[in-house]
Amino acid sequence: MRLAVFCGAAAGNQPVYAEAARLTANEIAKRNIELVYGGGHVGLMGILADATLEAGGSVIGVIPESLKARELAHQGLTQLHVVRDMHERKALMADLSDGFIALPGGAGTMEEIFETWTWGILGYHRKPCAFFNVAGYFDLLAQFIAHMEQQAFLEPSYRNMLIIDSQIQSLINNLMTYQPPEIKWS
Repeated sequence: MRLAVFCGAAAGNQPVYAEAARLTANEIAKRNIELVYGGGHVGLMGILADATLEAGGSVIGVIPESLKARELAHQGLTQLHVVRDMHERKALMADLSDGFIALPGGAGTMEEIFETWTWGILGYHRKPCAFFNVAGYFDLLAQFIAHMEQQAFLEPSYRNMLIIDSQIQSLINNLMTYQPPEIKWS
């Protein structure tokens, strides 16, 4: 199994975020799951990759040429795919992965997990999407997603496609037992 993890190119201002990246890495490596991530050596991405490698795990990075050229690529990965742009990056990460986890991050992290969730809603894949809700980081987002449902912009079955959990062990357990809903507009 391979899991894509989207997370910040910054480490954030709370030590708990780096610790969550390490916990995620250790759980992934312990379960012999391969990590697919954005290929960088900075921020939570770098912490996640380093900790997975240190725990004996396999790490596949996918990075656009422009970011590699800025010396942001991690040089010690199991595999590093260099692609043309962000569109190719996301497509390859999706193809390589059996599920997706968002750790704390910024606009890029949100864009990546929301795009994969949207692809699932539209039936382009049948893979689970999850938020590791570290120290309540995604609480307000979860409230907004519930608001989308309350305002009839999101069907309950598509809201339920998202796994939001504050414990990495149960989050990964839920990813591994995920059953997708019916495909929209089938």
